Amino acid sequence: MSLLQLGFIGTGVMGTGIIHNLLKAGYPVVVFNRTKAHAQAVLDAGATWAATPREVAAQSAVTLSMVGFPQDVEQVYFGDDGILAGAQKGSTVVDMTTSTPSLAERIAKAAAAQGVTALDAPVSGGDVGAKNGTLTIMIGGDAAAVAQLRPIFEAVGHAINHFGGPGRGQHAKMANQIMIAGTMTGLTEMLVYAKAAGLDLAQVLATVSGGSGANWSMSNYGPRILAGDYTPGFFIKHFVKDLGIALDSAAAMGLDLPATATARRLYRAMVDAGQGDLGTQALIQSYPSWGK
Repeated sequence: MSLLQLGFIGTGVMGTGIIHNLLKAGYPVVVFNRTKAHAQAVLDAGATWAATPREVAAQSAVTLSMVGFPQDVEQVYFGDDGILAGAQKGSTVVDMTTSTPSLAERIAKAAAAQGVTALDAPVSGGDVGAKNGTLTIMIGGDAAAVAQLRPIFEAVGHAINHFGGPGRGQHAKMANQIMIAGTMTGLTEMLVYAKAAGLDLAQVLATVSGGSGANWSMSNYGPRILAGDYTPGFFIKHFVKDLGIALDSAAAMGLDLPATATARRLYRAMVDAGQGDLGTQALIQSYPSWGK
């Protein structure tokens, strides 16, 4: 049985891992990225190239996207050479970018007007999850479309969760990012404290991982911190964007999230200092005592 022709826009750290897993599952994938050189790894793996998002969508039964910021999503979908300019009636578009719930709703409405189904499907799991095909996927949109695309989602993720209509996947991702804000600041200050107390940091990580303090951030980023590895599994600049969306969405619902606001302030200071392209684990570098 032939598999659906897929399109994918965005070959960054996450997108590259996802595309590799789609290719491994046997799907034909046509790709676009603003900088073609950044797509070379997936082209070498068997993906084909299109010159614009419009051309990707015109060739694809399902077009997926994962770009940086909401303004990038808007351009990729609504631009003259955007996805919706090329998407064929009866096709499906899936935005996997962490973006705003309101933009996901706009895309779904515009897509429906031309006979196209749109899903918002942000993910969690970082570069490791993208590479290993173990992402958690949070989906908003039509339930029948989610069921139809489940084999595609299963090729890249191990947990596929449908939360309701358009925008609901993005709301679920905001809840996820709020939790990560707490685990990343907790991991950072745990290590700063343990170092100041003269404890063996590897032993601290092993001990806390075996108790009630265990969490994904510590297991995946703790060893990187001890190794001095601040390469991005997830960019600081993107996390600041995510936390801003979460806080704006919270404010629209009448919520005050002071701990999340503190995490955004800490990470935004790193962006302001020119460190936005580091991984989120680099937060520990902003603590003066860590480098002593």
